[in-house]
Amino acid sequence: MRFAKNNDVLGTTNRGNPAESGLCTLCRADCMGQCETWKSSLVGRKLLYPRDFGVVTAGANNTTHVGVSYNSLRIQGYAYGAHGLAKGLSNDPDHCIFPNVDLTTEFGNEVKTKSRLPLMTGALGSTFIAAKYWDSFAVGGALIGIPIVVGENVVGVDKASEIENGKIAKAPELDRRIDTYLRYHDGYGAIIVQLNVEDARNGVAEYVVGKYGDRCIVELKWGQGAKDIGGEIQVASIKYAQFLKNRGYIVDPDPTLPEVQMAFEKGAIKSFARHSRLGGTNLDTVALVREEFMKSVEYLRKIGFKRISLKTGSYGMEELAMAIKFATEARLDLLTIDGSGGGTGMSPWNMMQSWGVPSINLHAKAYEYASILAAQGRRVVDLSFAGGFALEDAIFKGLALGAPFTKLICMGRGIMIPGFLGANIEGALHPDRRERVNGNWDKLPASVAAMGGSPEEIFASYYDVEKKVGKDEMKNIPYGAIAMWTMADKLACGLQQLLAGARKFRIDTLSRDDLFAGNRETAKETGITYITDARDESAKQILAA
Repeated sequence: MRFAKNNDVLGTTNRGNPAESGLCTLCRADCMGQCETWKSSLVGRKLLYPRDFGVVTAGANNTTHVGVSYNSLRIQGYAYGAHGLAKGLSNDPDHCIFPNVDLTTEFGNEVKTKSRLPLMTGALGSTFIAAKYWDSFAVGGALIGIPIVVGENVVGVDKASEIENGKIAKAPELDRRIDTYLRYHDGYGAIIVQLNVEDARNGVAEYVVGKYGDRCIVELKWGQGAKDIGGEIQVASIKYAQFLKNRGYIVDPDPTLPEVQMAFEKGAIKSFARHSRLGGTNLDTVALVREEFMKSVEYLRKIGFKRISLKTGSYGMEELAMAIKFATEARLDLLTIDGSGGGTGMSPWNMMQSWGVPSINLHAKAYEYASILAAQGRRVVDLSFAGGFALEDAIFKGLALGAPFTKLICMGRGIMIPGFLGANIEGALHPDRRERVNGNWDKLPASVAAMGGSPEEIFASYYDVEKKVGKDEMKNIPYGAIAMWTMADKLACGLQQLLAGARKFRIDTLSRDDLFAGNRETAKETGITYITDARDESAKQILAA
């Protein structure tokens, strides 16, 4: 593992055990810090560097790589050249500086969607944590200019939504989520609404296109990296569990059974799990899957969607090939490929530990399969890689591993942390807002109080946000959105520095040659050249010349 619990160089620590991404395996909304993502939501790009400059030296301890993971890829740097400079810039050293690296990207088939950073959020659906902190996520994502995904089941679990003749007639929670993002959307980013089996049955697609037209992207869902079963949430109210059962969901244990009701009354059962259905159970062959998929895409286009995406999980190679080929044939705008195994919602723990294909293996094969289609002369669907991304070096690696097909990196848990943290700070500083913003702190912990006692003092990017929205509008900006901007600023700056070191001044100039493998096993599994083999022949030609 690259990550220990404590990082003395950055002055960060994980409350729990670190995962491959550097986040704790269990990330808490009430956490008082201080993992790297948590702290970067406050101090921003300062966290790129070792602490206590002037009285310290620092040395890396991540030079021996064991096993196959994104950590076992390393980033190339070069001593000459410059590629992808913007119009008006030359290869003069005064122009080839990291702030001039262009991080904008775009995806789409006929209609292009622009993004200021090569990032998007994971699907934030019916889990209560997504609903509680949505304002921070949506406002932050819109201000930054990146796509955000409204996940599955949002309409179905909303007690205020109305279903008439089996179709949605009123969806206040879904409206809130879309409207919050669109209020600050300025042409960069997008709001993506995901559909699962229940959403399709309930007519969510028809409702969205009827009310919002082409302002939304619709996303079909095959699966995710956290679990190989339908979406799940946990509810503590038996009446709410019965409501969900009546809505057509699978609820476990069954809240309509007398013995379950008695166990709940006595306290032996304290909560219920709501499950979604598996897709494709009525399809037995690849040909039938393709036929059904194409029909779904055709129907969505017929009712008015101009942009359609697909989200697939960490299934095996056959499903991966189907996703890439069918999405390409259907001229979809984006395909998100999610590797095992992190989740923003509720996933069975041992399932999350043991099922599916780890991200690096899945993403390496995605590149291989996309290349096969490209060699046939096809315009391959634009890709987004998800699964274990939180820091700028991992973003670089994911983009380069899938280049030129990968346009975005999808971040789930990492991009939620600033929303939690900002809400906690806002609730502590303004007790009258605490319940509304779902803050968890009565007062600022010492780790935050040391930075100041006002948002202007605490958030390094406060005035950047103020510059964008204006001083008067700042009263409407959740502190979680300010924290999200601050963290994104750190990621952007770090990514610009890595790209500049690779002499690439535009995202679309990245290539797999900008990586090398830290061990032979990783080289074999990914097709990325081993460290000392990379450019070895040209090196020997220099010596022989």
